[in-house]
Amino acid sequence: MSNPVDRTGWFKSSRSAENPACVEVRFAPDATAVRDSKDPGGPVLTFSRAAWVTFVRR
Repeated sequence: MSNPVDRTGWFKSSRSAENPACVEVRFAPDATAVRDSKDPGGPVLTFSRAAWVTFVRR
């Protein structure tokens, strides 16, 4: 995920230009938030840091 972080802290994969159906991610000290890049005002899923690390490792 090499795209620069926008001013709100959300970022998405640099590969999103190839496929606009992406998610955006924002990291906080104790959680990771995920949202649909096509609907930034829509629902946000929030995961604990431990849950996010487990997801990424698998």
